[in-house]
Amino acid sequence: MRLSAIHTYPVKGCHRLDHDGAHVLPWGLAGDRRWMVVDADGVGVTQRETSRLVALHATTRDGGLVLRAAGRPDLDVPEPVGGEPVRVRTFRSRKLPVPALPAGPAADRWLGALLGRPVRLVFLAEPTRHLAADEREHDTGDQVAFADAYPLLLTNAASLAALNDRLAEAGEDAVPMDRFRPNLVVEGAPAWAEDGWVGRPLRVGGVRMRAAGACDRCVVTTTDQETGVRGREPLRTLGRHRNVRQKLLFGLHLVPLDTGPLAVGDAVVVPADGPLVRPGPADR
Repeated sequence: MRLSAIHTYPVKGCHRLDHDGAHVLPWGLAGDRRWMVVDADGVGVTQRETSRLVALHATTRDGGLVLRAAGRPDLDVPEPVGGEPVRVRTFRSRKLPVPALPAGPAADRWLGALLGRPVRLVFLAEPTRHLAADEREHDTGDQVAFADAYPLLLTNAASLAALNDRLAEAGEDAVPMDRFRPNLVVEGAPAWAEDGWVGRPLRVGGVRMRAAGACDRCVVTTTDQETGVRGREPLRTLGRHRNVRQKLLFGLHLVPLDTGPLAVGDAVVVPADGPLVRPGPADR
């Protein structure tokens, strides 16, 4: 089993970046979802609310970010330093507010024109807790950026192939892996093998991780990540074949136990007799 793809999303909800290698930090891959677009109430704007975010191409640089979109001039955005933080939430309900630094009016105007609504861009200088301790089976403490719930998301190429077989049986088009917006993609494992990894340790290259739980999917998976066009699949087929306690499952949440580099081609090892792991102080 090997790592076949690595992706980050510098601004939550933006178009993916593809990498040959990346560095794992306690809160996820370096450069992944440290920035977020928020509305007038300080609530994150994601592809759930607007598929226009697929047009946003963001690239990290030392000390900042470059925003790009077709038909618009590039905008260089320095990481904000100092200034008065604002309180933001990743979702309107149930999420804890966290302090973030405003990127400034130039970025707000650029993004507002792209999305067709007033918004602000904020930067999470210090990854911190934005879910209450009892909202996840495996609590990660304060080691999270602007990801929905966990630092990393892994998907399995064979599971996508099995899902696309189901779609073909239903007369539907296949969907690409980018619909699921993973950080890490593995190949060489059987379809749905990741279901058996939950709660276990695994190693990607030289970096140890803990499999925290399966990922419940939402409307974002129905959004073409190149055009923004929405359909009904793959959620409808996941509802028929991957519905567990009213959650439509695809992919696996991971929590890093180490920091260090990863590269496409690295071995992915899940010990067959690995113990079930419960979170403790060493995991956080």
